[in-house]
Amino acid sequence: MNMAQKKFVCSVCGYVHNGDKAPEVCPVCKQSGVFVEEKKKGLDTNSNVYTIVYASIIVVIVAVLLALVSQVLSPRQEANRLLDQQKQILVALNQNYDNTDPAALYLSLVNDTIDVNGAPVFVANIEGNTKYVLKLHGAGLWGGIGGYLALDADKNTIYGVNFNHESETPGLGAEIVTEKFRTQFFGKHIRNAAGEVVSVAVLKAGKMAEGQEQVDALSGATITCDGVSTMIATNLAEYAEFLNEDSNVYVKTAFVLLDGEVYEGELEAIDPATIEHITVLKDSIAVATYGEAAKDGAIVITTKKSEE
Repeated sequence: MNMAQKKFVCSVCGYVHNGDKAPEVCPVCKQSGVFVEEKKKGLDTNSNVYTIVYASIIVVIVAVLLALVSQVLSPRQEANRLLDQQKQILVALNQNYDNTDPAALYLSLVNDTIDVNGAPVFVANIEGNTKYVLKLHGAGLWGGIGGYLALDADKNTIYGVNFNHESETPGLGAEIVTEKFRTQFFGKHIRNAAGEVVSVAVLKAGKMAEGQEQVDALSGATITCDGVSTMIATNLAEYAEFLNEDSNVYVKTAFVLLDGEVYEGELEAIDPATIEHITVLKDSIAVATYGEAAKDGAIVITTKKSEE
């Protein structure tokens, strides 16, 4: 580190020398021992102390200014965050806001918010039909992923969905935001025919998920799609209390046969000890076997008594 230089003046001829120490002999008048150090008046701007103090003051000033700017911009930042959330929820509700005020459209559709152990459920009314929008959060390949999942009033049928990501690979994992990927979820069910919440699987084409409905994963984005699949399942589990409030409603939507006869009672009323086996048929197969009455799936129960 270069030390600040001192200033020495010859008392005979006035010659000035800058350096760490005075010369023994003046190079002009050739006199020896005639140099006197000139003391600077006021603050020495070349000193190390001055440099440290000046830098410290600048740092403090900048920090204060940044804090003030952050405080001033905070309401605007919060407004932007809220607007972005509203836009994402509108997308999950299949609403186009390109030619309208998204905030106004949101307020006209979403009329309530339910808190489920800290997780929000946005309640919307679309053409007289209730929709529940659940918030999603998870992890992709390179960073966080998230979104919103809209369910019909049955808390089973997916009405719409919207995904977002922080840093997934363009052209691969980042494609989860596209309409082509999202629309695969429309009309899928998060429950099995027995009414249990099992989520929707995201799998490579050709693969099957036992007991779950599924959509096709993106080519070349296996980890991101696994993240989407895990995210939906994990978040649905977090909303279990809300989703299972009226669990009997969902079981009743399935077509139930008990020992070959149509059964309209509660499944809980059947003693598990008397059951020989249960067969669950998904929508298309159930309709082909039992007709339109089984459009929501079929549960075929055979008791030990009927096997005798």
